[in-house]
Amino acid sequence: MNDLNFLSAEEMAAQIRARTVSPVELVDAHLGRIAELNCGRESKLNAFVHVDVDAARAQAKIAEATVGSGTRAGSFGPLHGVPISVKSSVDVTGWPCECGSRLRKGYVPQQDATLVARLRAAGAILLGNTNVPEFLMAYETDNALYGRTNSPWDGERTPGGSSGGEAAAIAAGCSAGGVGSDGGGSIRVPAHFSGICGLKPTPGRVPSTGHYPASAGPFAQLGVAGPMARTVADLARFFSVMAGHDIGDPASAPVPLRVWSDAEVLKLRVAYFEDDGATPVTAEIAAAVRVAAEALRAQGFQVEAWRPQNLERVWSLWWNLFGRAVQTAFAATVEGREVELSPMYRAWRLRVGREPALDGREWLNTLLGRDALREKLLREMETFPILICPACAVPAFRHGEREWMVQGRKVEYLKAMSYSQWFNLLGNPAAVVPVGRSAEGLPVGVQIVGRPWEDEAVLAVAAKIEAATGGFRTPPIA
Repeated sequence: MNDLNFLSAEEMAAQIRARTVSPVELVDAHLGRIAELNCGRESKLNAFVHVDVDAARAQAKIAEATVGSGTRAGSFGPLHGVPISVKSSVDVTGWPCECGSRLRKGYVPQQDATLVARLRAAGAILLGNTNVPEFLMAYETDNALYGRTNSPWDGERTPGGSSGGEAAAIAAGCSAGGVGSDGGGSIRVPAHFSGICGLKPTPGRVPSTGHYPASAGPFAQLGVAGPMARTVADLARFFSVMAGHDIGDPASAPVPLRVWSDAEVLKLRVAYFEDDGATPVTAEIAAAVRVAAEALRAQGFQVEAWRPQNLERVWSLWWNLFGRAVQTAFAATVEGREVELSPMYRAWRLRVGREPALDGREWLNTLLGRDALREKLLREMETFPILICPACAVPAFRHGEREWMVQGRKVEYLKAMSYSQWFNLLGNPAAVVPVGRSAEGLPVGVQIVGRPWEDEAVLAVAAKIEAATGGFRTPPIA
């Protein structure tokens, strides 16, 4: 491991501009770390499914030559020479984009996703893409093509899913940051489990064009692509590069980036809740929420304990779309090839299959109900523009676990993740920042939720929490 591996993306970019470190050095350090931790299914981490060594080194040499040519530093892109990774559900020209499934084995896109093209244009160097559960349908990263990804905090535990390979790679110093996606917590839960930062943007802020499965139709407000990194400042930098209107995303809108002053941020009233009253959370997770709330209060924010209403109804409508409707959407792809599915995805299909497919009336009532609940929450958020709450009921779990005893009550797998799932249905931007530790020394993240299109305010508040609580810590993986 090289000290370069754990610089922030901002520090890397600044040192490249100052010529105190070269893009070639950075890329070599990251490729070395990947080789050390990601050599096949039996590796310590197994976060990457594809590493483009030759292209990364070639890009690094070009980036280094640009720096050495006397070009003004101000003309470099904001990520010039910074090595990043991409979730393997996002199109990168010439790389396999199999979404963890034998049913997509060998699929290689011929065009970059819009956000990938923007990252390249900003000077980022793409190292490779990262592991996911099959079709992204799990909070544990494992599949029949590439095997299981392990947590850099404990190899017997998962880094989460579906952006679990991405979270593990970033936390372990294999990548400075990169791209995840989130339809039910798939950025935020891995960030919480792995001790990094992640942002689920407002639908349409970062284009999902080039993502599989497509965020379209009834799913356009549900699934989004967004940045993952070790610091909130890096999230903001990646977000500023990735965001912007794109006609390929049906939720996209021409919303300009906004800089919130400290004075404006401090005017945002904050509400917090430790649990939803139905699904208990571990004591350390509740404590982390309180710590985050008190950190903001100490900095001059007005902070109150308050919990939104109708959260159980929000969850049931999310499940109608993410569970029952997605099952229908995948039916034609899977039919006749069930034997090729991974055990974890088969288990997911069995879980969803206990309920009938949505009929037309339920579809209509789900979409109408979503909009009514969204309006109700947004009216409440006129009083509290920022909400602080858990991202998940438990810290990183052991591979294969699907229920836990929390405060003397059984917590089931899907309901443990409900703390993130609500905000996919409702379309809020939400970030996770590491705040505490569990009794086993595992990271505990806290979720910061804002109003649609106020992603930058969410990041500004997350940065305040990070500054007061310490943020990212290096995991123990050797």
